[in-house]
Amino acid sequence: MTKLKAGDQAPNFSAKDDQGNTVTLADYKGKKLVVFFYPKANTPTCTTEACNLRDHYKELKEKGYEILGVSADSQKKQANFKEKYDFLYPLLADEDKDVIKAFGVWGEKKFMGRTFDGIHRVTFVIDENGMIEKVIDKVKAKIHTEQILE
Repeated sequence: MTKLKAGDQAPNFSAKDDQGNTVTLADYKGKKLVVFFYPKANTPTCTTEACNLRDHYKELKEKGYEILGVSADSQKKQANFKEKYDFLYPLLADEDKDVIKAFGVWGEKKFMGRTFDGIHRVTFVIDENGMIEKVIDKVKAKIHTEQILE
């Protein structure tokens, strides 16, 4: 896993969102952006995390943040996840893992005694110039907005 840190330039990316639109880092130039990576749509912790951001969406927007969720789920799964929970922000369907790998969040994980490669739950806060302001690698799903704003 590559370790991006505060002060690094955010990787340029291009991926399809839940509606099939192409989304790039350049689309957010001049805006603050929260990019949160999660392992799998419709799983308990990922749902809690995404719903926390949904529930505090207005507060995040008032502070100038745009939000993007990213997983390797298909566009259809992302669309279903977004619709089911009423998310007001795009979810990227990064099936080829290009964005996931560019941000360095793909790597070895351990769960219930087994080791495998997967997506690490990491959030990046990116400033208006595309620089990483903060990396949250110990995401607490129930209070994720607090972690972003503190």
